[in-house]
Amino acid sequence: MEDIHRILEALQQCRQRSVLATITRVEGSAYRKEGASMLLFKDGTQVGVLSTGCLEADIAARVPELLAAGVPHTYTFDLEAADPLSWGEGPGCGGVIQVTAVVVGDSLRRHLLMLKDYLDDQIEVMLILKNSADPRASGYSLVTSSGHRFGEWPGTFPEALRDWATAQMGRRSGMQIVPGDAEEVFLHTFFPKPRLTLFGAGPDAKPLASFAAAAGFTVTVADWRAALCDRSFFPDAHTLLDGFPEETAGQIRWTPNDYVVIMTHHFRRDRDLIRILSGHNLAYVGLLGSKRRTQRLLEGGSLPEHWHAPVGLPIGADGPEEIAISIVAELIQVYRTFRKRRLSNETT
Repeated sequence: MEDIHRILEALQQCRQRSVLATITRVEGSAYRKEGASMLLFKDGTQVGVLSTGCLEADIAARVPELLAAGVPHTYTFDLEAADPLSWGEGPGCGGVIQVTAVVVGDSLRRHLLMLKDYLDDQIEVMLILKNSADPRASGYSLVTSSGHRFGEWPGTFPEALRDWATAQMGRRSGMQIVPGDAEEVFLHTFFPKPRLTLFGAGPDAKPLASFAAAAGFTVTVADWRAALCDRSFFPDAHTLLDGFPEETAGQIRWTPNDYVVIMTHHFRRDRDLIRILSGHNLAYVGLLGSKRRTQRLLEGGSLPEHWHAPVGLPIGADGPEEIAISIVAELIQVYRTFRKRRLSNETT
């Protein structure tokens, strides 16, 4: 998923000086779009990517001068030219990419960790970045979906801008003209990590938890068998819950950003979970097992919307690892489809 989550985790763990680089404008084609970010530490460590390698080395070479100057700077990389003497030795990507680099000082670091807290609480946050040739006129604000604002803004932050930004939440990232103002600002919405809960800690849950975490999901594993629901089996899981379905499901604050796979291999427990989860608005629920078993579980009823059975994309998967790959692929497909549908609805 989005690199911002790994970036925020790195900032939380390391206090070394760093630069945050963000794509703020794209003309033509590019590997990453507006809003993609990477963090570059003073020692050369990098978190996140902006391209397939076309930009990173050049930006990394500029880190010492950026840290010395301490002010934001915007760079433009023209990847359209096929001339081998052009910038980037003619990578042929076909786009013009604008990258804004900002030194992560104490204030920005504090605000980025506040951003992490909101995202961890499943709250969307919009970045408003004002970049000017005069550093004193540059600044940023972060506005939550509930309208709370924090950041460093030059002068008084207009209330009308906060209301407008809140209304833009989730829309396409990029440079936009603020109503009533001739100056452009960059807008980008940060989304919480999608959460995946696995009910069942059998052997087939291990690769699924690992692959899903690598793909960017926050993974919870729940099972009433403590010997199975153990950290040694699920090192990549964020949370392990020990208990029966009615106990563990009651401990989770379900949201439309939640994804669930039911894989207990226990008929009665699966039926309990279907009953419990049917009352929640979830992004995705997958049932492991054959169509015949699913029909027995449903007792002749039909699956609720956004439920998937059999779980996973039909790739002919065989064995725990291949089945896990098919499930993660379907999770990503549902996640991206939802994001595109929401963007389409909000921009019409």
